[in-house]
Amino acid sequence: MDRDTWERFAGRVHYHRSPFEDAAGFRSLRDRLGERRNRLFYLALQPNSITTVIEQMRDTRLAEQGDNGRPWARIIIEKPFGRDLDSARALNDTLLTAFTEDQIFRIDHYLGKETVQNIMVLRFANSIFEPIWNHKYVDHVQITVSEMMGLEGRGAYYEQAGALRDIVQNHMMHLLSLVAMEPPGSLEPDAVRDEKVKVIEALRPIPEACVSNGVVRAQYVAGACMGKDVPGYLEEGGVPPDSCTETFVAFKTFVDNWRWSGVPFYVRTGKRMAARITEISVHFKPVPSILFNAPPFGPMPPNVLAIRIQPNEGILLRFQVKVPGPALEIQPYRMNFGYHSAFGGEPPDAYERLLLDAALGDSTLFTRGDEVKAAWRFVAPMVAYCEACSLHSMPTYPAGSWGPKEADDLIAGDGRTWQVLKRPASRTK
Repeated sequence: MDRDTWERFAGRVHYHRSPFEDAAGFRSLRDRLGERRNRLFYLALQPNSITTVIEQMRDTRLAEQGDNGRPWARIIIEKPFGRDLDSARALNDTLLTAFTEDQIFRIDHYLGKETVQNIMVLRFANSIFEPIWNHKYVDHVQITVSEMMGLEGRGAYYEQAGALRDIVQNHMMHLLSLVAMEPPGSLEPDAVRDEKVKVIEALRPIPEACVSNGVVRAQYVAGACMGKDVPGYLEEGGVPPDSCTETFVAFKTFVDNWRWSGVPFYVRTGKRMAARITEISVHFKPVPSILFNAPPFGPMPPNVLAIRIQPNEGILLRFQVKVPGPALEIQPYRMNFGYHSAFGGEPPDAYERLLLDAALGDSTLFTRGDEVKAAWRFVAPMVAYCEACSLHSMPTYPAGSWGPKEADDLIAGDGRTWQVLKRPASRTK
């Protein structure tokens, strides 16, 4: 941004301060904005403060729009949207007393990432993938969201969230639904979001009585991460010494519909992991155990299509090739597509895209109310089990590792292993 542009922009930036409980402050804001201006509100608040602010906006008519939505008023709500199903319903009901559904933009920055948006293009703009994107050819799907960071001074917040609320209920449900959804009838916002909701509603429930056997929850303990020694979760600031808040979650689920019948989806996320990676990998069924997939050449690793959300955004396809030479030697090769090398520069920041879409009124990349509730319904038994657990029953994993042994056992019991297909460190390759 050049200096003149910045100065013109900065001249239009103003501050308005008011306690959330002060109705006079909201009336003053309404008067300052006037009645003929478009209004986009952004709430990045603790869930217990959002209700107060919404009620003030309703009572002071800040949410009102003009005839035919001109001028318009819209609101962006940052995650987490509630703490559980009941609080999400209550928050949604409060929002709808002030705004209509088409004015509400529930934001999740993952949906603004280029690689997440590209999932639909990869699937529905390429005829080579969609015919095999089903239970006949896919063995299983893995979704990994791993972070190297710890709490970064947010211990009090994380204690109220944990990995289930912070990542699984939102980010991972979006990734899973985009991978598994049916082709929408159009690219209209509700057509796309209808298909996402269908996937989440088709997820096989995990009853609370089965959570202890089917869901792995763990905490990181002291270890080495990013080249330095780091404390365990219970030693972090703002964390009670007897906390049983999870920093790692792994589980297996199924999408019980015609396309995905019997295909397991393995999901894992954690803090203080060995690498910062968000990746979706579609593992195809192996070829028959004859010819090249039989001794002395096989067994060979199956084909895998990996979608790298971050870092080194791109797509990787693993397939078998013959090594040049007189002998028949076969090895897997990884074909890489990278956004940086293909298009130059970094993909736009996710929030840039989402804020622009909200200003334009395009809700495609935002979460609809029924999707939020469907995700909470699926996660609810896990949350209920978590709140009843004790610290002594929780596995641990060293900071800087790939998680607890129990997570490896979860997938190994099906004869599979966790995989991430890392792209080369250099972005020019």
